[in-house]
Amino acid sequence: MEEIPVYLFTGFLDAGKTKFIQETLEDVRFNNGESTLLLICEEGEEEYEPESFSGHNVFIELIDDQSELTPSNLERLQKKHAVERVVIEYNGMWMLDDLYQNMPDAWIVYQEFMFADSQTFLTYNANMRALVVDKLKSCEMVVLNRADENVDKLEIHKIIRAVSRRTNIAYEDKTGEVYYDDTPEELPFDINAPVIEILPEDYAIWYQDISEEPEKYKGKTIKIGGFTMLRDKLPSGSFIFGRRIMTCCVEDITFGGLLCTGYDPKKLEDNQWIELTAKVAIKHNRVYNEKGPVLGAISVQPGTPPEQDVATFY
Repeated sequence: MEEIPVYLFTGFLDAGKTKFIQETLEDVRFNNGESTLLLICEEGEEEYEPESFSGHNVFIELIDDQSELTPSNLERLQKKHAVERVVIEYNGMWMLDDLYQNMPDAWIVYQEFMFADSQTFLTYNANMRALVVDKLKSCEMVVLNRADENVDKLEIHKIIRAVSRRTNIAYEDKTGEVYYDDTPEELPFDINAPVIEILPEDYAIWYQDISEEPEKYKGKTIKIGGFTMLRDKLPSGSFIFGRRIMTCCVEDITFGGLLCTGYDPKKLEDNQWIELTAKVAIKHNRVYNEKGPVLGAISVQPGTPPEQDVATFY
């Protein structure tokens, strides 16, 4: 099956998606005559000017309703125009999973960018956080346009980093100049301390960081509080240590836990809060089905859970 590259552009209405896609398709470095399907999932004030595209082999199709996002319909549009690649301007009010779950098997997302108006980003986040998180969770870059000196870049940085520590952040000012976010990536705990102490309010940030960059914790000793999860099928002398984490709302609460070894789980109760001191190793384990951080228990003490037992990013 021949692979079809997909270039995905997300963000809310009037965030600058259309302008960017128009300029991209005008650029001969990207558009040199390849047959391209441009799927438009929302129509804003700005309209496309196909006559300005550098390669005149772009076929535009409008997706009016989410019900049209089916593998058969998307494949039909691809075959209708015999295209080599797909560019999607996605509707900001639609969840991305609806697209990812319904793309034809041959469609592979090569790049995903989110666009946002820096003047309204915080308002969107306050009022529609689930949709903001949905667009941030898998994008490679966030482009925040209409940026000026009044934009709270620190707050925007914290919101984006709460969802992804890998997404690049770029600002475009009112003159069109683009510059990258230079906010220092500071963790709320000292990763170079002899014993890294993770406070209850920092669990979500720590779990995200160790999940994304486990190697930097290899051989480190941590002291942290969390809940036990006891399961019969775990390796002998081990249990799962972790906490429930909320990224945006109650509906997205998940358990973020790691395998802990070196302590008899029979001495513990399921869902018991403990204060754990452990040394981090990076090992392949059947619980992860790949290499991942494993906590080697040094000390396990009973403790009292914090008032807010669900960990959040801020």
